[in-house]
Amino acid sequence: MRNRAIEEWPSRHPFALRLRRLNRTPGANYDTFRKGLEHRDPAICANVIAGLIKVTCYLLDHQLRRLEQDFLREGGLRERMTRSRMTARVRQQSG
Repeated sequence: MRNRAIEEWPSRHPFALRLRRLNRTPGANYDTFRKGLEHRDPAICANVIAGLIKVTCYLLDHQLRRLEQDFLREGGLRERMTRSRMTARVRQQSG
């Protein structure tokens, strides 16, 4: 966008608001965004792609924070596997 002097849409731009609404579509897929992604105007295509990248980064950041919380609360994979195995042994011995 910088190389082609394409301006990024401000958050209140009508197309940015429309993109935000489309991002909330349950089960959204390529067809949901096809009109913007395949538009003749490169500024629209670029802004739609930039918007989707922002949403992706937001979701990945959210997932990483959640994984960190889960790790701190429940431990890592090896710790959980050891706990599960020890629980299974206790059940086998008492059963």
